[in-house]
Amino acid sequence: MQSRALEILVGFFVCLGVAAIFVLTFRVASTDNIGGGGGYTLTADFSNIGSLSPGASVKLAGVRIGSVTGISIDPKTFQAVVAMRISDQHRDIPDDSAAKILTAGLLGEQYVGLEPGGSLDALKDGGRIQFTQSAFVLENVIGQFLTGMVQKGSQSSGSPGAAPAPATP
Repeated sequence: MQSRALEILVGFFVCLGVAAIFVLTFRVASTDNIGGGGGYTLTADFSNIGSLSPGASVKLAGVRIGSVTGISIDPKTFQAVVAMRISDQHRDIPDDSAAKILTAGLLGEQYVGLEPGGSLDALKDGGRIQFTQSAFVLENVIGQFLTGMVQKGSQSSGSPGAAPAPATP
C-alpha cells in the first residue's frame, strides 16, 4: 500500500516538472505574437546584423514593442533586410525614426532598438526605416586595435643601431 502511494506521489511530481518546463518554454519563447495577433510589419536594411536572429526583441526606450520576424539579404545591395512585427499599440512611431542593433549587456543577446524621430507622419504597415546603425562587432574592433598596434610598432622601430639625426636650427 505504501509503495503505491509513493508511486502516485512520484508521478505527480514528474507531471508537475513537465508542466513547469512547458510554462517556462512559452515564457522564454515570448509567445505573445503567436497566432497572428495584431501588429504591423516594418523593415530596415543593415550592413551588419551581428548575431541578431528571428524572434529577437524590438525595443523603444527600453520597452519591448515587437519582435524580429525574418532576416534576408537584399540581392542588389547585399545588405541584411530585417523584418519586424510591431504591436498595434505603437502605431505612432515617426517615419524618420532610426533603428540600431544593440546588445543586452556586454556579451548578451542582440535586439533592435528604435529611436523616434521628430516627424509628424507615422510609419505604416510595410514601411521601411531609413536610418540604421549596424551591430557593434567586438571582434572587428579588437582586430582594428591589434592592426593599429602592429603598425605603430613597425613605424617606431627604426634600424637597431641608428642614432637620431641632430636637429638643425
